[in-house]
Amino acid sequence: MNLFTIFISAMLINNIILSKFLGICPFMGVSTKLSSAIGMGIAVIFVIFGASIFSWLLYYYVLEPLGLTYMRLICFILLIASFVQFTEMFIKKTSPSLYKSLGIYLPLITTNCAVLYVALDNITQGYNFVETMVNSVGVPAGFMLMLVIFATIRERLDGADVPRPFQGNPIAFIVAAIMAIAFSAFAGLV
Repeated sequence: MNLFTIFISAMLINNIILSKFLGICPFMGVSTKLSSAIGMGIAVIFVIFGASIFSWLLYYYVLEPLGLTYMRLICFILLIASFVQFTEMFIKKTSPSLYKSLGIYLPLITTNCAVLYVALDNITQGYNFVETMVNSVGVPAGFMLMLVIFATIRERLDGADVPRPFQGNPIAFIVAAIMAIAFSAFAGLV
């Protein structure tokens, strides 16, 4: 039951976009098309899961035994940058169209604070390896869920009669705020 609670909490209750306001750059930039949102969501799931697992292993099997826990931030950033570079090369090789549609937002995963937040949060929360894995899937799954919902809404807004001053990003921020309010109803769920 604890693992289910961690997953639901990471995905819905403490959604990284709507409650922590992390990862807003790719959320706003890639959510204009559903296909790009799904591709970015899958890439973020892969990067957050992999980087979090390797960060946890690095912390507990290298940094902590050597008394170098103060180096975790620098080590995690290097690990995340390497992982994103690997992901970028993989997507470029396997799906050039997805690589082109993601554009600059794919390398920006490196500086996406959500990735570093999850790696650090797993350590701060004191999660064991299995709990780290569950949290590291729940957080990016929530990220992808919000990207897909938001991209669907934005595609419909393109055809809607939105007043001129609100077209583009202004209406997108308004919709994101309404989504944050709506998802705050999950707060008492777990």
